[in-house]
Amino acid sequence: MEDKYKIPKRILTSLLSAMSAGVVPRVGAPYIAIGRTAEISALCRDLDTVADGGSVTRFIIGHYGSGKSFLIQLMRGYSVEHGFVCADADLSPERRLSSSGGGGLATYRELIKDLSIRSCPDGGALQTLIEKWLSDVRNDVISSGVSPDEPGFAGELERRIYDVMHSIETGVGAFDFAKVIVTYYRAYLDMNDERMSSCLRWLRGEFTTRTEARAVLGVTSIINDDNWYDYIKLLARFVRVIGYGGLIVFIDECVNLFKIPNRVSRENNYEKILSIFNDTLQGKAEGLCVIFAGTPQFLEDKHRGLFSYEALRSRLNDTMFTQNGGEYRETQPMFGPVMRLKRLSNDELLALIARVTVLFGQCYGKVDVEPEQMKAFLDYMLSRVGADVKITPRELIRSYLTALGIIMTDKTKTLTDVCGIVAPTQSDEPDDGEFDAESIRI
Repeated sequence: MEDKYKIPKRILTSLLSAMSAGVVPRVGAPYIAIGRTAEISALCRDLDTVADGGSVTRFIIGHYGSGKSFLIQLMRGYSVEHGFVCADADLSPERRLSSSGGGGLATYRELIKDLSIRSCPDGGALQTLIEKWLSDVRNDVISSGVSPDEPGFAGELERRIYDVMHSIETGVGAFDFAKVIVTYYRAYLDMNDERMSSCLRWLRGEFTTRTEARAVLGVTSIINDDNWYDYIKLLARFVRVIGYGGLIVFIDECVNLFKIPNRVSRENNYEKILSIFNDTLQGKAEGLCVIFAGTPQFLEDKHRGLFSYEALRSRLNDTMFTQNGGEYRETQPMFGPVMRLKRLSNDELLALIARVTVLFGQCYGKVDVEPEQMKAFLDYMLSRVGADVKITPRELIRSYLTALGIIMTDKTKTLTDVCGIVAPTQSDEPDDGEFDAESIRI
């Protein structure tokens, strides 16, 4: 078992440090992936749809610590490894989907900053993506029998690049987008770093006025709060044309939209979600998958959540067959846009504890914990008042890593001794008012 989960020390340390702090690890997520088979299968089918030129919108709904962000990072790593371009961002009071104060543009910039491909899995892949494509085009021209020394080489290279850019010159901003890419190509040939940097600045949404963009690049538009989503659709089309499976966009912490106090501002954000939802489901955004993650409040609250916006409520509301006697059915279909995360079973939680034990031993040295003690620890955690329905993987892992740390520090202690130190208490997970026993799997 230890050899099977042997992972590099750098990744292992980062993984355990993140889990002990209750933070979702950005690397190493597959090493602690337990359960979620149905959810992962459904998301993989979405990737197949995108690879075929389709588009998808998903809403991953779960309580704090239930595994929304973990599932996002797991799928982000999987998507990058399978030839997709990924971008992810966490919403915040400064980053929104729609805003008159730069909130939408801030979200776009965050997405572009974290743009990832297989050769740049940790973000910052925009320049690499473009230059890799230019290099591939050059190699294709050479493979076709045209030597770099021949007079017609540069013309053939430019013709192929223009063919690609002409294929995406439809929609809002497409002409300027194509022009910037071609300008980058010419600066790339001339080794003009300043002009290349200006092109990247425009693609990252860093030009603040049209006048400046026209003077530097000769384009008449810039990326701003109003049109940033149009450029996400253009980017999705572009990455497909140059050989990637599509663009997968992950937007986490959507509960921050629920927290917007101004009703008009909040509904403007929900209007943007509706626009994304309609575009992807109606086939208007080729090769694009957008995955939102938020709490049940963000979705279901009838005063401030998505359900307060009638156009979204009618599309996302549960049907009469989703529930049985007021309770969600044990088996939920995964074909709809809303994916509700359920509680991991006790066996899956126990397997998670065993996995963490192995990884902890590899990183800090083996600890003497028997399988019976792991089960006793889980029983102890579930015995607390309300814990059988409210415990989350985040709380379980943090508590278990703390116990392992105590055992490692004091060799005279066993896991049983540590469990006996603290009397059972009420779970300290935040309660957002609508807790469901079936909604807290990882």
